[in-house]
Amino acid sequence: MAEQRKHHRVPIRFDVTCIEGDASSFAGTVRDISFGGMFVECERKLPFGTALTLVLKGVAARELRLPSVVRWSEPLGFGVQFGLLGAYDTHVIVELVKKHTT
Repeated sequence: MAEQRKHHRVPIRFDVTCIEGDASSFAGTVRDISFGGMFVECERKLPFGTALTLVLKGVAARELRLPSVVRWSEPLGFGVQFGLLGAYDTHVIVELVKKHTT
């Protein structure tokens, strides 16, 4: 399968809370991140197109709430594409990617 990502992902590791719809939430671990999305390692299997809000705490001065959509899934987790992000969220992601680029 040909690589379809527009942005290079960098390895990273931190906890994330995934909120599905308005109520159901579960924990995961972010394993890589790019300007466009991230991979979340978890035991939950989600189908393509599932809308999520990813809540990140402790990676910035304030909590991030990132709208996302599942774009692929595998036994170890799933990849998401970010939705429309605010300026602060975008800035934090850019800085995370820059900090972890080798």
